Amino acid sequence: MTNDTNDTKNNLSEAMVKAGVHFGYSKSRRHPSTAPFIIATKNKVDIIDPEKISELLDKAKEFIAKLAKENKKILFVGTKPEAKKIILEAATLLDMPYVTERWIGGILTNFPEIKKRIAKYNDLRSKKEKGELDKYTKKERLMIDREIIKLENYFGGISNLEKAPDALLIIDSKKEHIAATEAKKSGIPVISLSNTDTNIKSIDYPVVGNDGSSSSIKYFTNEIVKAYKI
Repeated sequence: MTNDTNDTKNNLSEAMVKAGVHFGYSKSRRHPSTAPFIIATKNKVDIIDPEKISELLDKAKEFIAKLAKENKKILFVGTKPEAKKIILEAATLLDMPYVTERWIGGILTNFPEIKKRIAKYNDLRSKKEKGELDKYTKKERLMIDREIIKLENYFGGISNLEKAPDALLIIDSKKEHIAATEAKKSGIPVISLSNTDTNIKSIDYPVVGNDGSSSSIKYFTNEIVKAYKI
């Protein structure tokens, strides 16, 4: 291994540690599937091996780069407070669909039905922008506005999704277990930042790391965005 390669890996590890990606949960919450990635336990908190995180992240990035070459769509999913803004920014940078509010069951397993609801949202939004709702009474417009807001919360991030995505990128696959389960049923690969309390066996490209810290989530998504752009 060359000095340049060593320096790059050391820099990546330092950046990762600085972002706190290596902090797991308490040992009592540890899922056995993450045990091989834990290097130590300090003050009852599991410490994840930065080198092993790098190895997992490299595999995820290789897959992301492959998706990019094939111009595939990735659905970004992160509904926990620490992830919402970061997921929105990352998805927007790549012009990808996203879910930052509640996951609506059926997005993957019943996409034709979801597509109808997306169409309804797009239709109402278009009519409002064109002033076509002016013919309704004030009370009726208020009710329509409320419906648009509700639909936007659920479907705004996937309003341009014409078909089921080619992959899912998830922050905290334990919290987003419904999305992960739908992806598995639909044969859609999942890339996930998942902490030590998670069963990672069903995740195609798991990155074992801190999924509850904004700095860690930001580090992970930045790496994914860079991999897609290369």
